[in-house]
Formats: sequence, C-alpha cells, structure tokens
Amino acid sequence: MSPAVAVAGAGPVGLMLACELSVAGVEVVVLERSPEPRRDALGMAINATVVELLHQRGLMDGLRPHGLSWPAAHFAHIPLDPARLTGRRENNFIVPQARLERRLEERAAELGIEVRRGTEVVGLSQDGTGVTVRVRTSGGAEDEPVRAAYLIGCDGADSTVRSLAGIGFPGEDLPFHGITGDLPATDALSAWFGAHQLDRGMFTVAPSAPGVLRVSTGEFGVEPADAAAPAGVAELRDAARRLTGRDLDLPEPHWLARWGHRTRQAERYRDGRVLLAGDAAHVIFPLGGQALSTGVEDAVNLAWKLAAALRGDAPAGLLDTYEAERHPVAARARRTTLAQSALMHPMDRIAPLRELFAELVELPQVNEFLVDMAAARDVRYAFGPDHPLVGDRLPDVPLTTASGGIGLAGTLHAARGVLLVLGDGGALAEEAAGWAGRVDVVRAAPSAEIDATALLLRPDGRVAWAAGDGGAAGLRDALAAWFGDPVPAGAQGRL
Repeated sequence: MSPAVAVAGAGPVGLMLACELSVAGVEVVVLERSPEPRRDALGMAINATVVELLHQRGLMDGLRPHGLSWPAAHFAHIPLDPARLTGRRENNFIVPQARLERRLEERAAELGIEVRRGTEVVGLSQDGTGVTVRVRTSGGAEDEPVRAAYLIGCDGADSTVRSLAGIGFPGEDLPFHGITGDLPATDALSAWFGAHQLDRGMFTVAPSAPGVLRVSTGEFGVEPADAAAPAGVAELRDAARRLTGRDLDLPEPHWLARWGHRTRQAERYRDGRVLLAGDAAHVIFPLGGQALSTGVEDAVNLAWKLAAALRGDAPAGLLDTYEAERHPVAARARRTTLAQSALMHPMDRIAPLRELFAELVELPQVNEFLVDMAAARDVRYAFGPDHPLVGDRLPDVPLTTASGGIGLAGTLHAARGVLLVLGDGGALAEEAAGWAGRVDVVRAAPSAEIDATALLLRPDGRVAWAAGDGGAAGLRDALAAWFGDPVPAGAQGRL
C-alpha cells in the first residue's frame, strides 16, 4: 500500500511531522539517507516553544529523565532573566538533540511509522495525483520508487528535495570557523564552564551527559583551512588557543563536527505536491534554539492542515496558510539571530554596545521582549476575529473538569481542534456538533488565568476564536474557516 505522505529526513522536524500525520490518521513513510541514528547532533537544548509543543503531544515526560529544566536565556550571550516574567511559561530544557531524535523515533515506532534508513532521495516527478520519488539505498543501487500523494522535504540545509523541486534558497554563507563536540569532563575544561564571548569569537563549555562536556569554538570572519576535512582534536586545540589565549589540555573527544554561519531561506515552501519544512526551508544561525523551534513548529503547523487536505475536509486555501504563517516567522528568526551575531563580533568595536545592551536588559520590558523573542513565544499569527488571545498559543494552564484536573496542553494530545468552554456553555457545544471528530469539546470551570469564557484551539494549539461574554458570535465562522464544512445532523456517524 502506498503511503499518503513521504517525508524525506529523520531529524527532529521530519520525525515530528511524521508522528503528527500518523496521529491524524495519515499513512506516512520516512526516508532517511543515514543508515544509523545520529549521536553527534549539534543541538544541546530545546527552547520553551519546543517544550510547549512536545508537551501538547504528551512527549515531554519521556525526555525529562534525560535532561533538566534550564531557567535561563540569553541574547548574543548577554544573560536574560526569564524568572522575572509574569505568567505561567515553560523553561528551556537541556537535552542533546540526538536524545530528542531518539524519543521521536521511539514514538514513530509506537505509531507503526516505517522509517527507511539508508534510503536517499535521488529524483522526483509529480503529477496531479501525487509524487513519484526515486530512491537509492546505502549500497548504491536504486530501489523501487516510492509513490505518495505528497512529499515533504525535511532533509536539511542541503536539501535534495528542495533542489529537485527547483526552489531557490537565497541568502549567504558568512566566513566562520566553528567546531563542536563532546569531550570527557576534566577539571581544566570545567573551569571554563559557560559561554565566553571573546575578542575573536566564542568559546562555550556545557554539560552534555554525566561525565561529558559539550565544547564549542566559533571564530568570526575566518574560514577553516579545509572545511571538507573532518574536524580533529588538534584543530580544536588550536582554535581554543586562539580564542582563550591559553593552551588547554583537551582530552580525546567522543566526536567532533563543524558548524558554520549560514543564513538562507527558501523562496517558497511549496511546489505543487512537494513541501519543505525545517532546515530545508530555512537555515538560521544556531543561537538559543531558534533554528530547532522554528522547524518543529513548522511540522506541527503543516501536519494537521495536510491531513485535512488528504481527508477532503479542509476548507479552501487551508494548506496555503502553512507558508503564509511560517515563512514570515523564519524570516524574522533569521533577522534576530543575525542581530545577535552582529553583537558578538568584532569585540574591540562592539563591546560598548554590548555593555549598553546589558544595561537595557535590566529594564523589565526589554528583558521580557528579548526572552519571548529568544524562545519564539512572541509569535502570533495575524488572523481575526479581533481578540487579544487570537493567534497566540496559551501556556499549560490547569483546568478543572467534571472528570478531574487536566492541563490545557493535555486537551491537545489527540492533535485535533478543541473547543474549550469555561463555565456554562451548552449552546456553544451544540454549535460545534457538526465538527465532531475534528473538534473535541472540553468543558471546564472558569480560569483566572484565561481571559475568556470560551476558546477554539487549532490542533497546533493556536487560538482561532475566543469569547469574553459567553456568546457564540463568530464561532461557526471560525469552525468553518479552520475545520471545513460541518457534517449534517445525523451524519456524524459516517465520518
């Protein structure tokens, strides 16, 4: 049986997308070039946005034993203080990206998703009903083509899918020499714990696992002697010496990899039945987890819309809102990370501005603005009706229902829409009856933390409609705008 969707890439974005589609009832296959899961993923943390998204799907509990909550943030390595913000919000979470990928692949296995490792996309052709994907195995031979209704490229910055679809990827690769890797913990390394912004660039040391430290060097304005060669410990020692001015006795690493300063974005996220997400759609300088959070939210945003299109109950233009909503978010993330890199070099000229920024972040409004921006919590989609909560995603507010307590995130585990009625709202539930199976109705006691009497949540957690007076004005319009036409009374059983 042919899958409805083929996903190229088994990184966190591709796996998250596959899991979201599967929960929505879509048959999906993941095509991954690497024969084995990565253990050398560069990411060391997930920011608050990713924590919220994983919590919405019940995935964070499986990660918590492997990491720790991290109530800190930064802008260009200038410390921020999330604890000064009011309201209920998640902290960043320290966990290697390889561990996140493993958790998502475990979830994919639980859902019965086929992940074909050692399978590389080498060609594609599309027509009015689907995409034929040519693939090659790790042995070098072409395998039987994969036929799917849609192909999603989540295959990284050098995306084959994007190239084959003829989608431009404008931007720039700035001169930068970066090395990162995991090394056995030593007293000498532990003495450099933290992020150090130095004259030539940055030197950071952070815990990666018990007895293991993640060491990263980054030098602005220079290129490695041979960017194609594997990074070695001698090169890492030389970079650390140039940055710190000291000879550090670095132990033999568990692994090393290069990282760079690329900033690019796809001209468009869709070509017919081929779509892009994650690094295939945008490359963002890796500061503060914005690259990963942007990609994971791409996956959560796209999956429910694509599933509705495949089921045939999507309203007109729903799939087009994926690019309309996500392209501007990635563009802004690229700009804000470029702004951070501009505050990091050259230090002999930028230091006074960094000192001024350090004073500014003491102002509560500036601290809050930058904390929310660094965590991608300031993303709010601009769609009506006009209510302060519409377009936003709410924190995990505790709710009291007839069957007991539940967090707001828990109402979204099934990846369907949710009509949350706070207090007496029988008429509201009746309004949503025609969307049963697409929208769950949850009744709870009024909450002092939610300034509304009722909310309509999209499957990605974004507020699509809100009422402050208990009325239902605009609810049916919002239901139809995001979830399609209602099923006539008496026909719900045929969904």
